[in-house]
Amino acid sequence: MNKASHALISIFMLFAGFWSCKSSNDHSIHSTEIEGAKVLMDLPEIRAKGTITLLTENTSSSYYLFQGRPMGYDFELIQRFAKEHDLKFKVKVIDDLNRMFEMLNTGEGDIVACNLAITEDRKSFLYFSNELMNTHQVLIQRKPDDYKSMSKAEIDSSVIRKKEQLAGKTVYIHDFSSYNATIRRIESEIGYAINIRMAEGELSSEDLIRMVADGEIDYTISDENKAVLNAAYYRNLDVSMVLAEPQSIALAMRNNSDSLLLAINAWLDDKKITKFNKFLKNKYFHAVNEQKGRFNSDFSSLKGKKLSNWDKTIKEQSKLIDWDWRLLGALIYHESRFDPSARSWAGAFGLMQLMPETAARFGIDTTQTEDANIVAGVKYIGFLQEFWKDKIEDPAERSKFILASYNIGPGHVLDAQVIAASKGLNTKVWDANVEEGMKLKAQTKYVNIKGVKHGYCRGPSVAEYVTQVLAYYEQLQQTL
Repeated sequence: MNKASHALISIFMLFAGFWSCKSSNDHSIHSTEIEGAKVLMDLPEIRAKGTITLLTENTSSSYYLFQGRPMGYDFELIQRFAKEHDLKFKVKVIDDLNRMFEMLNTGEGDIVACNLAITEDRKSFLYFSNELMNTHQVLIQRKPDDYKSMSKAEIDSSVIRKKEQLAGKTVYIHDFSSYNATIRRIESEIGYAINIRMAEGELSSEDLIRMVADGEIDYTISDENKAVLNAAYYRNLDVSMVLAEPQSIALAMRNNSDSLLLAINAWLDDKKITKFNKFLKNKYFHAVNEQKGRFNSDFSSLKGKKLSNWDKTIKEQSKLIDWDWRLLGALIYHESRFDPSARSWAGAFGLMQLMPETAARFGIDTTQTEDANIVAGVKYIGFLQEFWKDKIEDPAERSKFILASYNIGPGHVLDAQVIAASKGLNTKVWDANVEEGMKLKAQTKYVNIKGVKHGYCRGPSVAEYVTQVLAYYEQLQQTL
């Protein structure tokens, strides 16, 4: 989901959210009220639909966009599982953990992965995979303003180093986080009240860390692996106060996903995946300088809101075809990965990978600017809109036909309609209908049926193209 700017998030949440938070003497932990799976969507059912869906959050450890490219420990891990099990991979970015659990149990997602700790409470309504890693919970607090001129001993004397010092302090956490139980256990241990405030779900754990660094709140709790990473971004943070024993981090699934759990665990135990997991942990939790560079980039969904160097032109041109600029951005990303020098084996060039004859038709060639390439590509999309305008009435369906036509040409899509009709499918609906006709265009017996005029094409790749562009568009909607 979209996040507001620093100022707007801070002001809105402090006045609209924190003022309505639970008091420290409300010791309910609502996750115990979650019932568990409400649908049967185990691995056979996931295979039948062909797609596995990850529920995660937009953070530097789990999932984010950098220069248009999806990244993150959890993202890369589950993406590889999907690939090796011949499944399409979909990501839903959710900033509310309770909402993730609800979506998991209603079948809107299949795996929750967001640095999630195994707890006894959660085990009552979730299945957990084998351990991915283990980590401590630590207190996030600010160092003194003049910490750079202070010795370690002086810093230690100015920050919390004993649990008893939390008495009377205000600590912000999420109600459904494992940190809730930790801070309440500490409150019981020390025998003094801690002012425990529940943060709104729309604030991620990294938002709370950033708010401590910015002085908007004084304390929060985080897992040490994530805390150390964020301390590299915000040098004024102290993250060395350990609050709890190590906890196991794992993937979560519906508590009736027996075969999915078995498949995940067998996969994680494979030696090559153990090695891959180690590589990912180094990449996202230990290569701090590289992560810091991505975090601070304007082209990162963690901090900036830029998708490419050509966002201004993309936004202007998208208005001409009445598209969300992020849909146009998703198309360009899948065409060229925003590499203006990209060339295909067939001769398509530039950001929008226009074939020379198409480019010439709309007034450009390889010598012109990236912006001109976008303008010409949008003109071609406009032509395709007119082509399909009276043939596909529903705008959402029409966009899929346009995307397929952009990828392979409208003639092949018309052929796919003919094949779909021969199979008794709906010629005005893409998913599982004309999409199936397109896939069959790679088979000779269907290419030769009456009414098919444009011959063979790589139909399955076209179907995959439409799916991937729309899936990436959904990710952009949730992060930009």
